Amino acid sequence: MFRKVLIANRGEIAVRISQTLQQMGVTAVAVYSEPDRGALHVASADEAYPLDGSTSAETYLRIDKIIDVARRHGVDAIHPGFGFLSENEDFAQTCQDAGITFVGPSPAVIRDMGDKIIAKEKFAAAGVPVVPGATFSAVEEPRTSVRAAIDTVRIRAAEIGYPILVKAAAGGGGKGMRVVKSETELGDAIDSARREAGAAFGDPRVFIEKYISRPRHIEFQIFGDAHGNVVHLFERECSIQRRHQKIVEESPSTALSADLRARMGEAAVRAAKAIGYTNAGTVEFILDESGAFYFLEVNTRLQVEHPVTEMVVGHDLVRAQLLVAAGDRMPFEQDQLRQSGHAIECRIYAENPGANFVPSTGRIQQYAAPASPGIRVDSGVRAGSDVTVHYDPMLAKLIAWAQSREAAIDRMAWALRRFVLLGVTTNIEFLHDVVTHPAHRAGDLHTHFLDEHAELLTRNPSTPPPPAAFAAAALAARIASGGRPATASPGAPLESMSCPWNTHGAWRAF
Repeated sequence: MFRKVLIANRGEIAVRISQTLQQMGVTAVAVYSEPDRGALHVASADEAYPLDGSTSAETYLRIDKIIDVARRHGVDAIHPGFGFLSENEDFAQTCQDAGITFVGPSPAVIRDMGDKIIAKEKFAAAGVPVVPGATFSAVEEPRTSVRAAIDTVRIRAAEIGYPILVKAAAGGGGKGMRVVKSETELGDAIDSARREAGAAFGDPRVFIEKYISRPRHIEFQIFGDAHGNVVHLFERECSIQRRHQKIVEESPSTALSADLRARMGEAAVRAAKAIGYTNAGTVEFILDESGAFYFLEVNTRLQVEHPVTEMVVGHDLVRAQLLVAAGDRMPFEQDQLRQSGHAIECRIYAENPGANFVPSTGRIQQYAAPASPGIRVDSGVRAGSDVTVHYDPMLAKLIAWAQSREAAIDRMAWALRRFVLLGVTTNIEFLHDVVTHPAHRAGDLHTHFLDEHAELLTRNPSTPPPPAAFAAAALAARIASGGRPATASPGAPLESMSCPWNTHGAWRAF
């Protein structure tokens, strides 16, 4: 096993990885930008070192700076978390060249799966279902005449049938994506998608595929090791999204029968084996209303929503990642894996849902996470944390587990009403309205859920928690600090922080 692992990330995922490293007796090393000098992930690590600069481009996206820290401080391995450099083939290759283990798949797999055109071709050849009528070469080379390419695509689009979807070959998050309802819209859609994809990913290539209305977004957690073993750890439903980004995830999915779950899981494992996948990853599918499923993409990293899987299968996926990266076999086999109960995750963002989810900035004045059996909170902030314009506005993840879906929803609703986070506008009340909506309770989910239920976006997003929650927050802060604000020194371990869950056990929510 490794002696010292650097976490090339920030926020809640860096805190979460530190916890597993420390439980395994491995030194957790954090890196931080100037705005993150006093951040929770810095205080949570055993060691922490600065990356000079403030922006992502100056710090967390600088391969040279991260490798330099790793070399100077005797790091054995680097865990990339998610986002930033986690799916960057050059970063994985540079780690390998420096003799430092990259906790993730090989550079070649990251490269191929980062190109949606290559991925679709590989999996179609392996017999994995892909979206009907998909074409993979809208613009095959940068030098290809765009007009000629559009003419070729126009013919193929007519064969597929409208509406169609124009998508970027690289990247994700909805960038470079356009829905095209008729031939007259196609040229402009391809032009604008190419411009956006080029600006966002440095790659203007796009492709088209059949647009499926009211699809469900179902992903399967996969895991492979260097000994040829590949398994899936069942599904997560991620259909509730805003701006093509997930905000609520759950497992199991209400849409999957035992037979469909088995077929989708087998397809996910087949896909992983086709590319020689190692470590943790996710095979994403779309599921139409008839029950047919189609490959969407592979995420070559740990997902934001991995706690949902951990809650229902009972395995620490970060621990498994580290064991596999060190050359061990996976700590589980397919016939040993079971789904137990139901888990739901809500992503807590500093944003205003009523204003098209515009991000909010400021200092968190009060923070008290709910604590109860079946509740887990993965957080990257505390009272006194600054929420800046430099990074993604996700603050924490709230996960609820119960024996049944109905009980998990009730537990999540209870926890959201008691999650106190004051000082910035958040989506907490909005998430409460989503999970308690009759359509969500009924399991009537699809990726256009928020479009179909626009009333969720029209109510005041700042309705305060009940008075009991405010009282709990004030009591927790006073217990924690004796009347003084909670503080922590950069580089101090999590246990040394002056926070409610370290002073009074009942408040521990991790």
